Amino acid sequence: MLTYTYISKGKFGLKEKPIPQIKDDRDAIVKVTLASICSSDIHIKHGSVPRAVEGITVGHEMVGIVEQIGNSVKNVKVGDRVTVNVETFCGECFFCQNGFVNNCTDKNGGWALGCRIDGGQAEYVRVPFADTGLNKIPDNVSDRQALFVGDVLATGFWAARISEIKKEDTILIIGAGPTGICTLLCAMLKTPKKIIVCEKDESRIRFINKHYPNVLTVKPDECLEFVRKNSDHGGADVVLEVAGTDSTFRLAWECARPNAVVTVVALYDAPQILPLPEMYGKNLTFKTGGVDGCDCEEILSLIESGKIDTEPLITHTFPLEKIEEAYEIFENRRDGVIKIAVEC
Repeated sequence: MLTYTYISKGKFGLKEKPIPQIKDDRDAIVKVTLASICSSDIHIKHGSVPRAVEGITVGHEMVGIVEQIGNSVKNVKVGDRVTVNVETFCGECFFCQNGFVNNCTDKNGGWALGCRIDGGQAEYVRVPFADTGLNKIPDNVSDRQALFVGDVLATGFWAARISEIKKEDTILIIGAGPTGICTLLCAMLKTPKKIIVCEKDESRIRFINKHYPNVLTVKPDECLEFVRKNSDHGGADVVLEVAGTDSTFRLAWECARPNAVVTVVALYDAPQILPLPEMYGKNLTFKTGGVDGCDCEEILSLIESGKIDTEPLITHTFPLEKIEEAYEIFENRRDGVIKIAVEC
């Protein structure tokens, strides 16, 4: 089968590999129908994810059809259309039992697919812990509508859930890339008083203004003053940092009012520093970490009922054979790209 593989630092390439086989009774083999490219894949390519293993098939955003199941799999059957969770998790350890599935203690737990084991930018993928890692797609939800459920949409849902957003809040989302927009969609479900999105890319600002006209937009160099002017208590009640640069990390806590929640959603290429003497007295609560992707069934229900629609984020579609061209467009943000669907 054809795969897109992490060959060495700075180099991905198309490579033929055998179709994966069941290794454990809890596994499933999924025939991938659609995959997508994530910024985390770019981080792997450039060596910013030390745990990523050279030689693995990349990709952790995908939907497909169950081709084969292990003897212990109960929740899905052959022929089911399914979303694939970015995280594989046993469902039994302390962290899984408490909803912290990103920290599953099993050797294949957490972010494994496309990082430590073969992922889904391929024709087939083996999914460990299929009962927790796969969710059936409702009949009236298309593959394109469901494509982002297992990763960027799960990330946005997780970020909104842990940020303690209240109806009287003014919230600031820094970054209007794919994860930022998914975070926006999930924050909108909380119906806060006001939402501000900070973004420097003109095409992404236009996208927000077109699709979500009630959301305020601002560029980074005007953000601090704009947020203070458009909030009730000298800053945002909740800040969600989804951009992942040194300057946006600082901007996040600067724009927060005293005693606010700052949720760091982004993945950074370099360590970040909290200048505590400058922050003294703001009494901020920081929330950080990788997505705990255990809400996929609820997210699918929200898509089915029309409360979440991420299909407009798909700006480009490529066959797997042309995935290198897709990566070039995505990594360099060409042609107004937001997300790319890869037909496998």
